[in-house]
Amino acid sequence: MAEKIEFKTEVNKLLDIVINSLYSEKYIFLRELISNASDALDKLKYWKLTNPQLNVANSAYKITITPNKEEGTLIISDNGIGMDKDDLINHIGTIAKSGTAEFLQNTKENTSVVDLIGKFGVGFYSAFMVANKVEIITKKADSNEAYSWFSNGVDGFVIEKAERNENGTDIKLFLKDDAKDFTDTIYLRNIIHTYSEHIDYPIVLNLGEAGEETVNRAEALWTRNKADITEKQYRDFYQHTTKNSDDPWMRLHFKAEGSLEYSGLLFVPTKAPYDLFQPDRLTGIKLYVNRVFISDKVEGLMPMYLRFVRGIIDSHDLPLNISREMLQQSSLIAKIRQGTVSRIFKELKNKASDKENYAKFWNAFGIAFKEGIYEDFSNRETVAELSRFYSTKSSNELTSLDEYIERQGDKYKEIYYITGDDVKTLNCNPQLEAFRQHDIEVLLLTDPIDEFWTQTLISYKGHDLKHINQAKIDFDIKRDCQRANDKGLNELITNMNEWFNNEVSKVEITEKLTTSPAGLTVEEGQMSIHMERLMRNHQQKTAFDSTRILLLNPYHPLIIKLADLIFEKDNLDDVKNASMLILEQAKIAEGEAVSNPQLFNEKLSEFILKAI
Repeated sequence: MAEKIEFKTEVNKLLDIVINSLYSEKYIFLRELISNASDALDKLKYWKLTNPQLNVANSAYKITITPNKEEGTLIISDNGIGMDKDDLINHIGTIAKSGTAEFLQNTKENTSVVDLIGKFGVGFYSAFMVANKVEIITKKADSNEAYSWFSNGVDGFVIEKAERNENGTDIKLFLKDDAKDFTDTIYLRNIIHTYSEHIDYPIVLNLGEAGEETVNRAEALWTRNKADITEKQYRDFYQHTTKNSDDPWMRLHFKAEGSLEYSGLLFVPTKAPYDLFQPDRLTGIKLYVNRVFISDKVEGLMPMYLRFVRGIIDSHDLPLNISREMLQQSSLIAKIRQGTVSRIFKELKNKASDKENYAKFWNAFGIAFKEGIYEDFSNRETVAELSRFYSTKSSNELTSLDEYIERQGDKYKEIYYITGDDVKTLNCNPQLEAFRQHDIEVLLLTDPIDEFWTQTLISYKGHDLKHINQAKIDFDIKRDCQRANDKGLNELITNMNEWFNNEVSKVEITEKLTTSPAGLTVEEGQMSIHMERLMRNHQQKTAFDSTRILLLNPYHPLIIKLADLIFEKDNLDDVKNASMLILEQAKIAEGEAVSNPQLFNEKLSEFILKAI
């Protein structure tokens, strides 16, 4: 005989929230019901282990999804532990009293045997987001009686005896008019692949006369012992989960145990994705809880400078809110992040011993990785240690800061660098001449992020980082050539300051140039010329533009000649034009554009013609 039971007032209110407000996307109901079915199968496996005398059919465990487009229904079935009448009243008829939570409490001394998902008892009611009515037919294991539960989600539910041959549960959804898409097999496959791909049991799509199709892989590779997994299985998993066709450059498979347990299967691709530097790009980590996909948009799970890392983190202990879509305690996510990042660093250090192979990683992801020196204060020095650079002694091969320090020896305690657009241009910078003559290595930094991290990493392992403009070195260069006469040099500088007052703030002599007639620099502490150029290229004007200084080499034959000619009025125009060419050459060496290309070409051609 049917028994009608009314919902309590507070249950009606909660049910309205569950149906209309709890979940952001309707298709989440299928994830919830599949997860509940998986729980039921887990419970039966555990129950059979602890109660060998149970009279239960030995059918293969599975979850079956049966859509019916003509009837507008969807059935989710399992052959798990099932329910009796009391279970239906207590666990289905009462919101927020979870059968899973109670089961865990009853088996708390043996929870390692069972991996259960639901902790709140409201996931079932997500079915009413898409269904006008829901019917349950269920039979508990080791019981001779089956029961049905029926509700429209409004005025209570009806329970009565029913017929079912084997233990398990069928949940039949009578779909709303705007939810008939959930009878579409293509749509169902996509949802299952996205959220329930790695449930431990086969999820079978009942196609009617066309037979049955197992949709998921029914295996979470990261839960298996590494020794039992082949390279091909790892590669196939990587390509399946990332949709990449390349082989992974690095693989990291681990299980963290202790106060917080979680597993990870992470990969670094061989090639950089096209959207690596798009501002809205998400990290490539998918968060699972007990093999059920939760989100790939969890903030803080992986730092942005490691956004190229792909893979899965699966936690047993992570608490979720009532809808499982947002995390309750970010402190646990922070712990997972800290432990995972530490493991990635350790693996990268191991891989770095193979310089040629590590260079492949660096060329693909180095620019993004270096963002960590700027962004991640706690790991700044570790990121710097794993970073690679070109230098005046290794312009064809990447070098580390540790290798730089080892080569530098004890004579100098600073790490010198220069920033610019590319290695080839930087190598020709006149300001490097004195450093080369004294065999002092200089890092050649060519990425935009280099302008930022060099301002935050003040020192590395006790060695201060210095732009070559800031170098306080007495080069004491030995010269075997004459120097421009002081009187003519001073007059030349006076005139150049007047001629180029719109181009540079001042003209000075320097002892740091050896082969070039001139070079450009800025006042100490100001934005570098390269940084100002980056800002300008991004149409960002600043009130703190660098003050350029034109440095003259008093030992260069051209400067000596101009200092001699400066007092001859007939030659003053030639001196001015030659000085203009010197300034423009200094700009070109700095990677800057000349002020007036047409005038530059015209005057350069005149001097070449005179010379020949």
